[in-house]
Amino acid sequence: MIAIDAIPGAFTAGECGRITAAITAVPSRDAFLVGQNRDHNLRNSELVWMDDLAGMGWVMERLIELVRRSNLNQFDFDLREFAESPQVASYKASSAGHFAWHSDIGDGPLAAKRKLTLVLQLSEAGAYEGGNLEVMPGSHVMVASRMQGSVTVFPSFALHQVTPVKSGTRHSMTVWAHGPAFR
Repeated sequence: MIAIDAIPGAFTAGECGRITAAITAVPSRDAFLVGQNRDHNLRNSELVWMDDLAGMGWVMERLIELVRRSNLNQFDFDLREFAESPQVASYKASSAGHFAWHSDIGDGPLAAKRKLTLVLQLSEAGAYEGGNLEVMPGSHVMVASRMQGSVTVFPSFALHQVTPVKSGTRHSMTVWAHGPAFR
């Protein structure tokens, strides 16, 4: 069975608030592009990349340490780098925000080397309805913690989804640790 690592309290509510406030100052981009076509059946969210935010280097330092510890304790994957900027996704009920079942490994030079996915819950648990992060590590579905500041780490090949947001807005941050492609 595939493991999932749940890390409660990885970030404080104040730190999550700082990140969420910082994304409001940067124009977001509509997601998800499949080839050159927008496919809102697969994903409907707005994205901001951490590289676009000034003064947020401390976030990446914390994410690297969380992935390092999680990999050491749970996965033991050959990790070499963080080749992509973390992305903050906003899933809004007003636009039926969601992300259908998918894995984070795919075509392209970076996606093929994704080994671990880390998702940080930025919103307060009661700030939205729906919008659960569900991970399918085997034949069953696990629901990630909705507690603000919690982190969920799982292999990037594991199927996962964000269920439709029914009210409010869900903010989360995702980063990928990279290494040689799985064989």
